[in-house]
Amino acid sequence: MRLNSAALIVVTAAVSRPIVEARSCDVDLTIQTTGGIVHGTVDSATPAVRKFLGIPYAKPPVNDLRFAPPEPAPPFGELDATELPPSCMQYALTSPMVTTNEVLEFNLGGLNGTTGPISEDCLTLSIWAPRGGRKTKKALPVLIFFYGGAFFGGGTDVPYQLPSQWIQRTQGHIVVSFNHRDNIFGFPNAAGLPLENQNVGLLDQRLAIEWVRDNIAAFGGDPERIGLWGMSSGAISIAYYGYTYIDDPIANSIIMDSGNEFIDILTVDPIHGNFTFVASQFGCGELSPVEELSCMRKVDAFAIEEFMKTYYDAGETPSITFSPIVDNRTVFENYSTRAQAGRIARLPALIGSNAQDGVTFVEYNPDGVDVALADQMTMFYFFCPTHEAAKTRIAAYTGPVYRYLYAGNFTNISPRGWMGAWHGAELPLLFGTHAQYRGDSTPLEYATSQAMQDAWVRFVATAGVEMTVEGWGGGNVVEFGNEVAAMVVDTTEMEDSCSGLQLG
Repeated sequence: MRLNSAALIVVTAAVSRPIVEARSCDVDLTIQTTGGIVHGTVDSATPAVRKFLGIPYAKPPVNDLRFAPPEPAPPFGELDATELPPSCMQYALTSPMVTTNEVLEFNLGGLNGTTGPISEDCLTLSIWAPRGGRKTKKALPVLIFFYGGAFFGGGTDVPYQLPSQWIQRTQGHIVVSFNHRDNIFGFPNAAGLPLENQNVGLLDQRLAIEWVRDNIAAFGGDPERIGLWGMSSGAISIAYYGYTYIDDPIANSIIMDSGNEFIDILTVDPIHGNFTFVASQFGCGELSPVEELSCMRKVDAFAIEEFMKTYYDAGETPSITFSPIVDNRTVFENYSTRAQAGRIARLPALIGSNAQDGVTFVEYNPDGVDVALADQMTMFYFFCPTHEAAKTRIAAYTGPVYRYLYAGNFTNISPRGWMGAWHGAELPLLFGTHAQYRGDSTPLEYATSQAMQDAWVRFVATAGVEMTVEGWGGGNVVEFGNEVAAMVVDTTEMEDSCSGLQLG
């Protein structure tokens, strides 16, 4: 299924906001990593949670490393990891939509239309862990979160996607979130680059996972129980990952929210025209591929972003996109065929979508949207590809496969009733941030949040072996948030409407 990449933008803007620094001498806030010593922090609101923010996992991708595969970060000696770091280069579109008009907490910093803090020097990760660290009796399962944003934007400074409340409640897991390059900086598709180096944003993701594998034990995490969890383009990335690192996935499980390999938002530009067009705007036109690339590495990163924002907002043509391309290294042409041939990692999978995913991708109107069109978008761009992704893994014997459907419609997450369980609406419940904006949550919302949180952690902790809802598994679907926190539902009728679709 092909979906315009601009439509999947979930977070794009960035703004600084104060962080209360709590430098401490406590042993569990001072950690030796492979790169050096990091000093974490604790907030009074969540005193049982340690935060280690902005740890570099790669060299700054600047100058000759712009558009290049990431290289491991050099030793940094000692680091105050006490403030959320800048996100990678991006910008906000001005067109009205749910995340720019109704719930700005899905934007970086919780605001929209700003330019900071973003930086080209952005390849960092952040860790949230219970107090105690190495003094805990047993190493904890680890969830590495891949944010959404259509390969266009996103970052670790999204208010709804900070896991302190979740860890404060459970004290049973660790969450890692990381920045990676997107848009032209992550997926340049430049003629001067070899084919295998075009999807550098996906290569960033692998390097971050390797860093977690090598260091998470020092924070109290179990390197044998690392689950990859993503939403939207983050989930698509994880799906790609399973076909790339078949024999060494590092992870023990994957969780994919409203995204998988059958949602096509790839760029198709075999003549590299998009990159060349942008280059021509900065005096880098009519050059050889190598000279063009070298020239673009000298252009100010903010100038590139400003040009692209102005171009998009004006609706100029030709349209230009920068998202993953098929390189037969990190992204492949036919995933069904590869899975049938066993070219997929054996990873237990928890896969799902939202009941109203599509409302985010139709024309926004505060009084309501075209419900029929939104339902069509939900089915054909989310529910049906999710069903296909689950079937594909069951047929390939990749391990236990569980399916879910999030159907909550809570007014502090969906302030307009027509929004329902829109694209991304499950994340505040999972991160435990649902009660922080637009009023307290209902008892059902709290119960749904805890049911989902516990399921996600248990899935990673047990590699999908021990799940708690009776009857879940074997193709059954658990629905969260519809009158009760969790129940098994029959989605056969919905699945039947997916027959005949041409999926990759």
